[in-house]
Amino acid sequence: MPVGGGGDVRAVTTVAGNVPLATATRNALITLELAGHADVPVHPGCDRPLTRPPSTAQHVHGLDGMGDAGLPDPARGPAAGHAVDVLLSLPRRHPGELTLVTLGPLTNLAAALLRDRELLTRFRHVYCMAGAADLRGNISPTAEFNVWADPEAARVVLQAATPDRVTWIGWDVSRKYAVMTPQDQRRLEGLGTPLATFAHRINRTVADWARDVTGLAGYDLPDPVATAVALRPELVLDSEQAHVDVAVGDETRGQLIIDRRRAAPPPNVTLVRRVDERGFKHLLFAALTTTPKDTPTPSPAPRHVRTPAPQDAHTPTPQDACGPAPQHVRAPTPQDTRTPTPPDAHTPALWDGHAPERLTEGSA
Repeated sequence: MPVGGGGDVRAVTTVAGNVPLATATRNALITLELAGHADVPVHPGCDRPLTRPPSTAQHVHGLDGMGDAGLPDPARGPAAGHAVDVLLSLPRRHPGELTLVTLGPLTNLAAALLRDRELLTRFRHVYCMAGAADLRGNISPTAEFNVWADPEAARVVLQAATPDRVTWIGWDVSRKYAVMTPQDQRRLEGLGTPLATFAHRINRTVADWARDVTGLAGYDLPDPVATAVALRPELVLDSEQAHVDVAVGDETRGQLIIDRRRAAPPPNVTLVRRVDERGFKHLLFAALTTTPKDTPTPSPAPRHVRTPAPQDAHTPTPQDACGPAPQHVRAPTPQDTRTPTPPDAHTPALWDGHAPERLTEGSA
């Protein structure tokens, strides 16, 4: 994928998160097609959390997860193979070569870890857009959506993680260093490229949410800033290694439990605390200024919202790959500020999430 040749995307996997799995898969296909990378395979994954009924953030991102932009259907469908199987097989074939970037709930990765405890050691590095290290949340007072959506999965990942292999970039980083101010938004709109137009349109509903709920000076970009860190680790200005767990009880569900005591267990993850905002935005705008070959300009949005993709847009989820089916479905919870990733802001790795996880080679 572009971004100055900084990454080579080998696969994209999807998971239920901001939107149901079929819609997430459709969005991944649309994004790759627009970015000029329709050859990258997209593998659907888990359609629900490990043990909980699913919740979406469609009240934030629109029914289509793309700001209700009415984007045309992709020209192709998903690739064969379940996301969990892809997460297991690709790093075995390319040990130590691939970087994994997760941008949604960690269900797929956790399901893979339950089958291969050493999986994280097979990647070059794993970057996760997950958590809120300052305990200021978007889905709840203290939790970030990805971890809140499947806290049991996040716990599985942390229990297998080591700080030299796994880095989390949380919503605290996005909220502080990746906010698109009105000036940034005008600049983005003014670029006039297909990618810039796309990025601007899909964030319209998030901009409303930021104004009315989180109170930020604009909408924030958690997925792009996490991917930028994977592409350019030098953007990190401050980080810490700590022992981190996740609360799974109802009252504090999804909150990070960060033990900074001298008597704490050994650190299990690196938490990014500060990034170079100017450097991140330079990378973002440079990516969106490009015009990939054969990239069509998105057509104007229709008057009515497009309905989510049909169910045949994804392969069935095996029961044994993603855990038992829930007894009932929880109603959507009105709290999430995650933003779909603009196409060229994410180049490395396996893309897996409601916006996908990505697996790329040699990206960091």
